[in-house]
Amino acid sequence: MDGWTAPSSIERELYGAKARGDWPGYLDALARSELFLPQARTHVDAEPSLARFHPTPDGRSLAVYTRGMLPAPDPHTVYTRQSLAWFAKAWDHRDPPHLAVNPGSPAEAYLTTTPADRARWQAHWDAVAPAWGLAPGAVHSLHAGGPLHGPVAHGLAVGAHLAVSNGEFWNALAHHGNGYVRERERLRKAWGITTPEGWHEILRAMLAAEIVSPVWEFALRVRRVLASDFAGPVDVEHWRHAAAAALRRSAERATEPQLTPDGVTVAQPRPTAEVEGEVAGVQRLIGRIARYEQRFRADGLLPEDGWVRSVEGWDHGRASQMARWGLATRYGTLEDAERGVLRAGEAARGTYRSWEEFSAGYALGRCLHFDEEEFGDWYTGSLATHLTLTTDPAGPWLNIPWRATP
Repeated sequence: MDGWTAPSSIERELYGAKARGDWPGYLDALARSELFLPQARTHVDAEPSLARFHPTPDGRSLAVYTRGMLPAPDPHTVYTRQSLAWFAKAWDHRDPPHLAVNPGSPAEAYLTTTPADRARWQAHWDAVAPAWGLAPGAVHSLHAGGPLHGPVAHGLAVGAHLAVSNGEFWNALAHHGNGYVRERERLRKAWGITTPEGWHEILRAMLAAEIVSPVWEFALRVRRVLASDFAGPVDVEHWRHAAAAALRRSAERATEPQLTPDGVTVAQPRPTAEVEGEVAGVQRLIGRIARYEQRFRADGLLPEDGWVRSVEGWDHGRASQMARWGLATRYGTLEDAERGVLRAGEAARGTYRSWEEFSAGYALGRCLHFDEEEFGDWYTGSLATHLTLTTDPAGPWLNIPWRATP
């Protein structure tokens, strides 16, 4: 169809095969695609493991949708993610005679469902597996149905580290993810979120950068102050000494008399061993950060003279994604998701001066939490995603300015 913009590479491949009359190619593309099956949310909430077939009113077809063709989430209809092989096995003689793929679009197809057809579906799946779904590690974009420029796109791009590593569209605000059931399970396992209230609280804490360790941020803040005071690089030993002095001063100030509504109160001094233990811990942390930054510079995650300003970006990036996850799980609305994404972008711009600075802060937070200086998968994955996002000419970071031009 002239003038039709396929939402993503998935639908573009399906449409191209259909236009050529290449039905084996169409089935190959379909076998590589996730197929989303509409379900009544009340049924899924009651029996999450059961997928029901809801034929079209004439009983002739069962509709499924590829990822780029999914509508905006609504409170009543949710989607489960399945493969073509799953449909080949699940179908029986009582089910409709056609599988309707993306009905109503130029990439639509009505596939007959005889035993021979289903055997063919399975054969195409066997030929392409395990290359199923969007490949992780690459930038995937929606070219219709997702913003590519502007403030919302900027906020979504703040979450691009996770979108790339998870194999998702970076700019899908109307997010379904891996389907309602899997997205709910993700939030339950990773964050203990099982209610709208729980989701709102975690999102709020991420936007305020309250989940990243305050100790990490304290250490980096000490260096930022030193760099500002001395207008140049900060030696690691100077940094360690300044951090120790700041901790000791803070402990001393805590014992100064305080005027409260109940009168003047004097706190008991903290044990010296406790304070010195904190000093030693922060000094070890500074050594870890310095070693990560040395590796970052060697691998191109930081420039030759670069250093990390803050690790708040790890929360900002996760907040951008958490806003969308809340919509996929119906813990929040589309308006909630957009508001969260915009605030994530604003928070990141308030802390960093470029996509590269933001990415280094995100990567350091992730590595401090997970990697333990092993420079293993947590590190190499963050590095690969950084390099992808900073070099892909079609990616968001090379097409969306960090700050909008006046």
